[in-house]
Amino acid sequence: MERRRGFYERFVKRPQDFLCALAALVVLSPVLLILTLLVRAKLGAPVFFTQDRPGKDGKIFKLYKFRTMLDAYDANGEPLPDDVRLTSFGKKLRATSLDELPELINILKGDMSVVGPRPLLVRYLPRYNERQARRHEVRPGFTGLAQVNGRNALSWEEKFEWDVRYVDNVSFLGDWKIIFKTVWTVIRREGISGSNEATMSEFMGMEAGQ
Repeated sequence: MERRRGFYERFVKRPQDFLCALAALVVLSPVLLILTLLVRAKLGAPVFFTQDRPGKDGKIFKLYKFRTMLDAYDANGEPLPDDVRLTSFGKKLRATSLDELPELINILKGDMSVVGPRPLLVRYLPRYNERQARRHEVRPGFTGLAQVNGRNALSWEEKFEWDVRYVDNVSFLGDWKIIFKTVWTVIRREGISGSNEATMSEFMGMEAGQ
């Protein structure tokens, strides 16, 4: 059965996303220019990191971010581990979430929303159970319930529970509460990475019976 959407989700959320992203790009344009120059100087070209991610209903789109890692490979041509390629400059970008600012372009294009479950990797799609896959019933977000309730410090199971809770409770007040809590979370630099890891660990799917 198709999920029931309220007035806000049907008629207000998308125009609101577009206007918020447009305003943010205008206001932050000097910051974006400076970051572009810094990334180019410290990490080289290309300045932007692009990757396929699944959006609403699993539709694939190109996600934009600022680069935070060096291109470094082993003797077999395989990328070196994240903690080796992630520079101190890149860590600062992630700690402040400035690396994610180019996602405002994705919001303008309609690939993403300001608030929603974070877009994860395409290879995770067949690993979700039926409940976890419900995170794709809405557009992925720049921020979401999981990001203001632990971010990458959460386990995958906890993260997906927050995602599904959001899907079932999309509202105007709920979205703005998440937006304001996101600002506070970024200021406090909470949950940037998983425990003892440079980035969040790989999601391998649920154990049988879970």
